[in-house]
Amino acid sequence: MNAVQLWSVSRTYGRGERAVTALDDVSLELAAGTFTAVMGPSGSGKSTLLQCAAGLDRPTAGRVFIAGTDLTGLSENRRTLLRRDLVGFVFQSFNLMPSLTATQNVELPIRLAGRRPDPEAVRTALAAVGLADRAGHRPAELSGGQQQRVAIARALAVHPRVLFADEPTGALDTATGHGVLRLLRDLVDRYGQTIVMVTHDPVAASFADRVLFLADGRIVDELVEPTAATVATRMTRLAAAPC
Repeated sequence: MNAVQLWSVSRTYGRGERAVTALDDVSLELAAGTFTAVMGPSGSGKSTLLQCAAGLDRPTAGRVFIAGTDLTGLSENRRTLLRRDLVGFVFQSFNLMPSLTATQNVELPIRLAGRRPDPEAVRTALAAVGLADRAGHRPAELSGGQQQRVAIARALAVHPRVLFADEPTGALDTATGHGVLRLLRDLVDRYGQTIVMVTHDPVAASFADRVLFLADGRIVDELVEPTAATVATRMTRLAAAPC
């Protein structure tokens, strides 16, 4: 089963001579229980792809499906509800509330959605990221890697079909970043989580099952069972390609 599908998706910003095409007729299928990395030069459309695939941005043309649900034509309220129920987000900035404990940070999006958090689900999410013993700690009492793990637990607490991550290790040192990447890999292998991650780092991409390479809003290459070396080689080749 596919967790995410894009059918001929394009996204253009602006009009007339000032129009900029960020995505250009992109089609792809991402199977459930897989880890996909998205790479490409600055301005290649990586973030736009992530935002359209996650339902955060509406494509100018084409259709997007999450867990078989067609987002095309849904009202903004319906899209918000769908994201709340099916999608998790992890970003480079942890976006934790400094006055709240790890448990309270994980609960916050659920409460903001008008629902009562399930204490067992929150405990399970924190345990899954190795922070069962840090549940009562505030962000200032946690390392950068632990804060990112809280952010991941916050996304997992709603049992998302797809976890989208935008440069999740960009603010972390190398060793801590590797710990977070191993966690993401484990979520796929142990729990069947689907993950889509934008990254510029070949080492980070090597944790994925598949790497998609974008240039000028199009998917121009892909790599299965990547290593850091093969990803770096493809990126070098992409950077050297004529415009």
